[in-house]
Amino acid sequence: MSSTIDTIKEQIASNPVLLYMKGTPQLPQCGFSSQTVQALMACGQKFAFVNILEHPDVRSELPKYANWPTFPQLWLNGELVGGNDIIGDLHQQGELQPMVEAAVQASAQS
Repeated sequence: MSSTIDTIKEQIASNPVLLYMKGTPQLPQCGFSSQTVQALMACGQKFAFVNILEHPDVRSELPKYANWPTFPQLWLNGELVGGNDIIGDLHQQGELQPMVEAAVQASAQS
């Protein structure tokens, strides 16, 4: 029987760019998720997402697994990058796009 943690690990492992967020990229359900989606979309790469409002089990378990209490959470190639503040800072400094592109390219090569 698969646990929520197994599901989370599978989601993270199978998506080079993964955003856990409230809502969807087209219809974010909170301002922080909206800002993070805008920064990610500006990178010009496809990304996967999990709407934690539709998955309360993931919403409750992911903060424990990630040791990160808040949403959204951006994961690149299995590594937690952080939440809205960190993503916003990386985006403003021009560091987010190369990180996202590297994650996408690394997964394409594997």
